[in-house]
Parts: sequence; structure tokens; C-alpha cells
Amino acid sequence: MTSMFRRICGSVLALLIGASALWAGADDYRFEVVSTDHRVGSGVTIELRLTDLRTGQPVEGAVIYATRMDMAPDGMEMMTSPVTALPAEGPGTYLFSTDLTMAGGWRFSVAAKVQGEPETVKAELELRAEP
Repeated sequence: MTSMFRRICGSVLALLIGASALWAGADDYRFEVVSTDHRVGSGVTIELRLTDLRTGQPVEGAVIYATRMDMAPDGMEMMTSPVTALPAEGPGTYLFSTDLTMAGGWRFSVAAKVQGEPETVKAELELRAEP
């Protein structure tokens, strides 16, 4: 009886470990800014790419639900700019419009839900605005 119990427990444990490897976590995804250099101005388009790090493939259909643009890299976190989502132009790309009102470093914070994943994918990306 003990031998049978051990085999059953071992099988269940192996199934649980194998199944957990199938689920991705937030760390399995990465947002990156396609171009980090932009001109100061209004209506500046920011393009992000979301990639599944396990496969290297672009991730389509993520729901972006939180964005923030601020000048934290230059020590002015309270200097913010509104962000508006734009229609995507390709697989795994996400476009946004914002006003980069001053030259310097800007931080773009973004949070997204990827279909089928329980965790939120978050990123804080830096870019520069030049005069």
C-alpha cells in the first residue's frame, strides 16, 4: 500500500510541476520602446513592442489599461503628459500619442493584461526628447 501511495504522489507531483511550466508569468514578456529618441512637440507617436521571451514572438491583443508619461529620469516625476492609445500597425506593436513638452529624459510606464495570463505585465521605459 505504501509503495502504491508513493507512486501516486510522485505522479501527481510530476503532473503539477509539468503543468506549471506551461503557464507564463509577467517576467516572460517584455515591452521595449522601438525608438528612444524623439523631438519635443505635441502629438508625438511612441511605438512599443511586446515580445514573449519564451518564443521571441510578438504578442498581439494585449489590453493596455494603465499608462503614464513623466520626466522622472530628470528628477521631475510630477511633470506629466497625457497618453492616448492609437491603432496598432503591426503584430505586437502598440502605438501611443503624447506631448513631450520639454527636452530631456521621459519615463513611460505601462501595464497590460495578456490573454490567458493571470499576472499583469508592467514596464517602465525611458526615452529622450530633443529640441
